[in-house]
Amino acid sequence: MKPRETIEQFDLFLARQGLSLSAVIIGGAALSLLGIISRETRDCDVLHPQLPDEIIKAQANFAAEMRGRGIPLQDDWLNNNPMPVANLLPEGWLSRTQVAYQGTALTLLSLSRSDILLTKLFAYCDRGTDLGDCLALKPTAGELKAALPWIAVQDANPDWPRHVEESIRDLGRRLGHEL
Repeated sequence: MKPRETIEQFDLFLARQGLSLSAVIIGGAALSLLGIISRETRDCDVLHPQLPDEIIKAQANFAAEMRGRGIPLQDDWLNNNPMPVANLLPEGWLSRTQVAYQGTALTLLSLSRSDILLTKLFAYCDRGTDLGDCLALKPTAGELKAALPWIAVQDANPDWPRHVEESIRDLGRRLGHEL
C-alpha cells in the first residue's frame, strides 16, 4: 500500500461513516507519513490503543472497497500486531509522540525520533530486515551508542548483547561512523 494515499482515503471513508480514530502507529507507515521513507508498506501497525470493533470492521470494509477499485489491500491492513512493543519502550513514550497525519476523522501519531530509532534498531538486530529503514533514519554515532543498552536487554539469549554490538557497529560503518 502507499501509506499517505491509503491513509488519506481511509480518513475520508471514516468521515463518511461517522467514525473517528486517534492512534499511535509505528513501522514503515509511520516512517512514510513522516517523510523519512517513500516505499510502499504491507500494513499500518497501530501500537496504541486497541482498535475498537467498529474501526476493525470499517477498515475491512474499506479494504474491500479499495480492492473493488483494483487497489490491493488486505482486510487487516490496519492492525494491532505490534501492541506488545508498548510494554518494552522506555517509560513516557506516549508523552513523546508526534503528529504523523492529521485528517478530518483520523489522527495518527508516531513515536518520537529516539523511540522510533529504538524500535527500528531492535528490529534490525532481531530480524535483519529493517536495514533500509535504519539507514534512512540516518542515526548519529551518539544516537547509536545511546540505543545500545536498551536493545542489548531485549532478548534473553546470552549471545544477544554481542550480536547487538556487532550489528550496530556494522550499521555505524555503513553510515560513516566509528563506534
